[in-house]
Amino acid sequence: MNRLCIHSITNKPWSLDTLIEKYSGSGVPAVTIWEDAIKDHGAKSTGDKLRLSGLKVVSYARGGFFPDLNESNREKYIDRNKQMIEDASLIGAPLLVLVCGADPGQSLQHSREQIKYGIEAVLPFAADFGVKLAIEPLHPMYADTRSAINTLSAANDLAEYFDSEWVGVAIDVYHLWWDPDLKDQIQRCGRKGNILAFHICDWNVPTQDLLLDRELMGRGCIPVNEISNWVDEAGFDGFREVEIFSNRYWKQDQDLYLRDIITAYHETYE
Repeated sequence: MNRLCIHSITNKPWSLDTLIEKYSGSGVPAVTIWEDAIKDHGAKSTGDKLRLSGLKVVSYARGGFFPDLNESNREKYIDRNKQMIEDASLIGAPLLVLVCGADPGQSLQHSREQIKYGIEAVLPFAADFGVKLAIEPLHPMYADTRSAINTLSAANDLAEYFDSEWVGVAIDVYHLWWDPDLKDQIQRCGRKGNILAFHICDWNVPTQDLLLDRELMGRGCIPVNEISNWVDEAGFDGFREVEIFSNRYWKQDQDLYLRDIITAYHETYE
């Protein structure tokens, strides 16, 4: 279980203090912090609590959302990402995950150019704070408003454009499992040393909600173990981050749910 990380959003009903207590008590070694989790405490206090807990902070989510038809809004988004980079540093996260965004009022190409501009604008700031930027490609069903970066190939193109130690990609099986070029693109990413994060869950069958009905590993149709092997073979030895958005699981007893997460992880990898 030494590579298990759980995103705080996975156990959304828990407060930060409860989350820390439960994860530490269950032997979960690492956590990724969703931005909502720090609202009650602020970044510095959150960082202090996490350092005292001994939990490894893997990343901070979610930056990005750069595109907009309105230029002043785009500048606000850049400022927001700079603040998130600073917050990531304060909570001890070496990485900010970018959900890049899109504006349905313009072409995807325009959104992609604005994403490139946004990353370019915050990159020196990220380097100053020692926080890497992970471009996360999202499933094409989110191309309207959530991300104009929809394949690992597109994310690789963008990361390679910057050619910086501070920019790479986040691979999420939920968004990429369908791609026939996935294995080749993971290998490409590995050759460049650009795999910064790896997110796992499963695709529920039938899916009731395309955003809020993710499944535990091994209980859906994603070949999680096979994709994990490709990622490992590409040279990634970091944490496997469980990220599950699920109205169904959020309504359940979270202690039992955490036990299920750990069991599903063991069944997938050990």
